[in-house]
Amino acid sequence: MTTVRIPEHWPATEEQARAVQDELRERVILDEPGPPPGTGHVTGVDVAYDDERDVVAAAAVVLDASSLEVVAEATAVGRVPFPYVPGLLAFREIPTVLAALDALPLPPGLVVCDGYGLAHPRRFGLASHLGVLTGLPTIGVAKNPFTFAYDDPDTPRGSSSALLAGSEEVGRALRTREAVKPVFVSVGHRVTLAGACAHTLALTPEYRLPETTRRADALCRKALRDTYPA
Repeated sequence: MTTVRIPEHWPATEEQARAVQDELRERVILDEPGPPPGTGHVTGVDVAYDDERDVVAAAAVVLDASSLEVVAEATAVGRVPFPYVPGLLAFREIPTVLAALDALPLPPGLVVCDGYGLAHPRRFGLASHLGVLTGLPTIGVAKNPFTFAYDDPDTPRGSSSALLAGSEEVGRALRTREAVKPVFVSVGHRVTLAGACAHTLALTPEYRLPETTRRADALCRKALRDTYPA
């Protein structure tokens, strides 16, 4: 496990954080197809918080994309580096997530975030932020639609509908299990929306949420328990 210090010059105010978002958002790449689903490695990242200690733990879990077997994993724990502000949550998580990714013994391939990419009020959620900083292809797969509108997809697995900000499509509501609530997929960086949905379906053979998210969620929670036993 890696212990993370808050980086020097990390944004301390909402104004500073929004300025960083405005600068980095211009670097998001939307015209690359990304890796083919089911090939190479795919990595899930997730975080867990200990609010009493103001601590955040991050996990990165690498799966073989064809078998969905775990091939590597790493965790990091550090102080929460930014206050809770809706729309700026990435600034609370990025340092520990980057540390967990850096601790992996092999390239992560596509990175799947438990959250948002373009489906974000400022079109720059965690998946986009992480993708720009690392150069890796990234997608966001969220449990809820944030504030965006969508029509309920058809019942069969694989059905989808547009996730809309007004008339702008910022992602898709995607049915990963028949007759089960959809997940909400958006592009982070260097992947198309169709590719992001295809990856999400490849990662959900049994459950609503991607295997990447399920494994990373369990691991970051374990990291917190191991660091601060009850």
